[in-house]
Amino acid sequence: MIPGILSGVKAVEFGQNLAGPYCGQILAFLGADVVKVERPEGDDARKWGPPFIEGDSTGFIALNRAKRSITVDLADPAQRKALVERIGQADVFVHNLRADVPAKFGIDGATLAQRFPHLIYADLGAFGHAGPWAQRPGYEPIIQAVAGLISLNGDPGGPPARVGVSIIDLSTGMWTAIGILAALWRKAQTGQGCVVNTSLFETGLMWASNHIAGYTTTGKVAPRQGTGHPSLTPYQAFECSDGPLMVCPGNDRLWRKFAEALGHPEWPDDPRFLTNPVRMQHRETLLGMIGDIMKREARAAWSARLDKLGVPNGPLNSVPDVMALAQVAALAMFSKPFADSPALFHGLPVSFDGQRAGDDSRAPRIGEHDGAA
Repeated sequence: MIPGILSGVKAVEFGQNLAGPYCGQILAFLGADVVKVERPEGDDARKWGPPFIEGDSTGFIALNRAKRSITVDLADPAQRKALVERIGQADVFVHNLRADVPAKFGIDGATLAQRFPHLIYADLGAFGHAGPWAQRPGYEPIIQAVAGLISLNGDPGGPPARVGVSIIDLSTGMWTAIGILAALWRKAQTGQGCVVNTSLFETGLMWASNHIAGYTTTGKVAPRQGTGHPSLTPYQAFECSDGPLMVCPGNDRLWRKFAEALGHPEWPDDPRFLTNPVRMQHRETLLGMIGDIMKREARAAWSARLDKLGVPNGPLNSVPDVMALAQVAALAMFSKPFADSPALFHGLPVSFDGQRAGDDSRAPRIGEHDGAA
């Protein structure tokens, strides 16, 4: 844990599934005292498996370490009152409850902000706090579909594909934490809290924003690129004799070096390939020429050649490939909280003075801290 970063900050997280708990974990790994509130039966994600460790899914454990757990039945007036009192003693309350639940039980932003002016109230929703869909529920795959992300992803000519597992949930948790940290800074200056609103849908729109900018400028949607980029050529994976290698010469200087590695230093002076805009016009021709050359040799040979010239590149790794990398070991981002399990869990991808945020804490059992202050 990182002492001193958020030391002394108290947070109550009524999070469930992924996005809310990840926000809470960010705060906890930065040193805040985070109390996780669960229904008596626990967070649904505890049963999202297999695999399980000591009865909880690895997905739940991954996002709920370094917290304390209490259970609350919102239908019980006494328990609800105790929860409100706990929230009032905290600096931050973050939740991703269904949109109609907070007001039903008197824990909505307007009510708590009026009662506790110091409170930072973070409401992480599905479709946003305004508009005709403000009360609409949603999970990540629905958001990816509705925000247009699935339509943008996948290989050209093939079926559309999801962007990735949990990318919307986790990045919304990050945006919520960013909002909370900004609000904590303002509170330190003024003593005043605020309501922070985020949503999965807004995060989805953010991920689609580059495509939206292109569409609103041209009236056209760029075709799906697979591993490629809609505005850069060449900038994608190429098949080598033993598998694909991602190559990203992201400017004309690197393109010249890449062409040199390919054995064609004259290509950057060809009028068809002189600048990125004209390379985009002759994209299929150029990519075909590059592909014909790169398939003749193995990835390691190409990578060594490109590394020598400073052209960014890397193989398309599997998860086992990733975990075998010396760079992963050197960064020490993963820890082993369970002596009887080989399972590795992440710290945060940020360090302070060389010390990573996060530790080898376990996730709490359901209601493990009931009755604790």
